[in-house]
Amino acid sequence: MEHSILSLVPPILALVMVMLTRRVLLSLGVGIVVGALMINYGSGNIFTESISQIFSIVFGIFIDDGAINTWEFYILLFLLLLGMIASLIAITGGSRAFGEWAMSRVKTRVGAQLVTVLLGIIIFIDDYFNSLTVGNVGRPLTDRHRVSRAKLAYLVDSTAAPMCVIAPVSSWGAYIIAIIGGILVTHSVTQFEALQAFLLIAPMNFYAIFAILMVLAVVYFKLDLGAMRVHEQRAMETGEVVDKNKGPIPGDQGEQADLSNVTGKVGNLIWPIVTLIVATILFMVTTGIEGAGGDTSILAIFENTDVAVALLYGGIVSLVVTIVLSYKAKVSAKQIGNSLLAGMKSMLPAIYILILAWTIGSIISDLGTGLYLAEVVEKSNLNIAFLPVILFIIAGFMAFSTGTSWGTFGIMLPIAGDIAAATDVSMMLPVLAAVLAGAIFGDHCSPISDTTILSSTGAGSHHIDHVMTQLPYALITAGITIAGYLALGFTGSAIIGFLTATVVFIIVVLVMKKTVKGV
Repeated sequence: MEHSILSLVPPILALVMVMLTRRVLLSLGVGIVVGALMINYGSGNIFTESISQIFSIVFGIFIDDGAINTWEFYILLFLLLLGMIASLIAITGGSRAFGEWAMSRVKTRVGAQLVTVLLGIIIFIDDYFNSLTVGNVGRPLTDRHRVSRAKLAYLVDSTAAPMCVIAPVSSWGAYIIAIIGGILVTHSVTQFEALQAFLLIAPMNFYAIFAILMVLAVVYFKLDLGAMRVHEQRAMETGEVVDKNKGPIPGDQGEQADLSNVTGKVGNLIWPIVTLIVATILFMVTTGIEGAGGDTSILAIFENTDVAVALLYGGIVSLVVTIVLSYKAKVSAKQIGNSLLAGMKSMLPAIYILILAWTIGSIISDLGTGLYLAEVVEKSNLNIAFLPVILFIIAGFMAFSTGTSWGTFGIMLPIAGDIAAATDVSMMLPVLAAVLAGAIFGDHCSPISDTTILSSTGAGSHHIDHVMTQLPYALITAGITIAGYLALGFTGSAIIGFLTATVVFIIVVLVMKKTVKGV
């Protein structure tokens, strides 16, 4: 059963259930149970073994090999810290003050969204950091301009990973460069170094580039399609930026924002966020230098940095600053305590989803879903011209099924390198770019992607709303990308491929404009 087409059942089942029931926790739970039963099929006691396996995976999120798991567990702690910080900012009036300040300078809904997109482009150090920070900073501004939280989550998610994957100075860039370096050495490709190869690959990552351009087009031309249009119309007509009938919202403080009558200051929001950014980057650098054995080169630092530790320590420093600002704003100790509890509680829905997403990801890994898809690529006799498109689609489906773009990078990049070396080494960089693009595409479509979950959390959107509103734009951008890779494959020219994708993008945007106006 492992490494077979049946290994696709749990992720596809989870997705179908999410779409049909709109209940994320239930859908992920069913996928986990079915996957565990498949793995333990034929064992002495299938139910006991399956329950034991699920418990072991969940326990491993917190404790790994007798020690604290400094990746998943620290990310969960950071979410709790972020909830507390956001709650304190609310009761000090920081969010309200920032919204009023921004309203006096950013006069339109388009402007509010463009500011958010600009932040998403600028903060490219790490996707987790980007998703949570930009969402929290942009929320007061977009709320004031009646931009739906689903739209905000789309703006955040569709700039986070696409920017990180084409920026060499990021946790993503360092990871990818390290993999590319190994591939080049393995196949004796000496005409460029790993960093140079990465920089040459970036313009060929059509999905990342056109995902960002699509965001800008959606904002500027108001291209709200399907479910996104429903959310935007509700927000504009009623001021309700979320559908309150769908339960608690990650990061939402409810009535907590009204606990204090203090006059808010913009600094009550700005300084905690600035502290978070500066402290997190500082800890990324220090952990990177430590991990690199003292090597202070930028690439070495970002290759060896511990993002989870940096986020946790940065969050602690920011929380301390926020508490100090709360006391200065004359918020009582009781109100601060209640606010801290409310902040942690507000993050529980996101934490539950993230734990289940990691669990089903582990189940899928044990089933060998990624390895099965990789074997399909290796065993197929592909026309070299179709290679970029095929690898884009396979990488996309792998990232969608497993919920991890990094895992897809680790599996598919070496395979793509092997295929290019065995067929046409001149296609090495295009196929590597296609894998990177496909992984981001699949990540954007996947309800079990941690980046998608954290984008929902940062924006304060219901997760299912974000998944369903972002999906059409991801699919449209994928279609544009496929056109570009077909042109690249048949001509061997990255420039022609990019120009083809650009022409298709312009045509698609014009059609979308006409469609929206006709509705």
